[in-house]
Amino acid sequence: MPIPFPFSAVVAQEEMKRSLLIAAIDPSIGGVLVFGDRGTGKSTAIRGLAALLPKMRAVDCTYNCDPDAPEDALCADCRAKKGPLKSRQVPVPVVDLPLGATEDRVIGALDLERALTKGEKAFEPGLLARAHRGFLYIDEVNLLEDHLVDSLLDVAASGENLVEREGLSIRHPARFVLVGSGNPEEGELRPQLQDRFGLSVEVKTPQDLPTRMKVVRLRDEFERDPAAFVHKWKSKDAKVRKLIEKAKDLLKTVTVPDATLEDAGRLCIKLGTDGLRGELTLIRAARALAALHGDTEVTQKHLKSIATSALRHRLRRDPLDESGSTSRVERAVVELFGA
Repeated sequence: MPIPFPFSAVVAQEEMKRSLLIAAIDPSIGGVLVFGDRGTGKSTAIRGLAALLPKMRAVDCTYNCDPDAPEDALCADCRAKKGPLKSRQVPVPVVDLPLGATEDRVIGALDLERALTKGEKAFEPGLLARAHRGFLYIDEVNLLEDHLVDSLLDVAASGENLVEREGLSIRHPARFVLVGSGNPEEGELRPQLQDRFGLSVEVKTPQDLPTRMKVVRLRDEFERDPAAFVHKWKSKDAKVRKLIEKAKDLLKTVTVPDATLEDAGRLCIKLGTDGLRGELTLIRAARALAALHGDTEVTQKHLKSIATSALRHRLRRDPLDESGSTSRVERAVVELFGA
């Protein structure tokens, strides 16, 4: 298995790194969509984050169930067990969904080997089962086939994967952080799937010479001796891991005052976002950002900082406004809250 590039060694792209950390702190935000130029570190940062995530407690079952979860959030095998569920520390799963994957590979299907050798109807879990309580990463997400997008939308909305085929009817938990990356020049993302992402990030090729030199130098050093490079950045990655752990613990105690809720509502009304999902995501992301900074209360400062990432992909297109969605959010923030 290839050694991932250290997350803490990723140069620039601060919005992308911050959004990934926020999604790791609070998975309920709904994941991260990263769109931008080729070769800007999208896949590198996502795989680097996966390598430094703190381990989680899980039951020794197919779906890595949470031993502290309520019964209705467990798989059928765990619900059938009597007494306390035994658990162990396991790495947070990070599953790649390749573009060429079949629907059976993604959602699961009949276990043909057991069917042919033993004559039993058994379920062979797919990628969605492996990703439960972890991350599902889709590179070139805008090129994903429609039937797979439909399956992802159903699971993202319910947190469960329902498979009914070949006489099987299986329902299992499938809650994961959806992370997608792509190049907008290669095609647009379906609006229904785009809306499921909590945060949206735009990445661009650095234009200042010192940053470009640093990126090239670090990448070249990594490729010449990956093991030595990872060891060199080990302590900095460990600091990021501790930061995530502290933020996850603090998140439960972070409060959101009415004044902050009012500010979030005013911003979403001014931008004309459809529904309340954008507003809810904005509050959750601001709360996770506050926890990341060690703050116990969400303020206007946190809203201003995360507003563009939470709302840029939720705006209606305005044919009379030539500015992009990023500029529209930034302009609205300044008009409401000042620079």
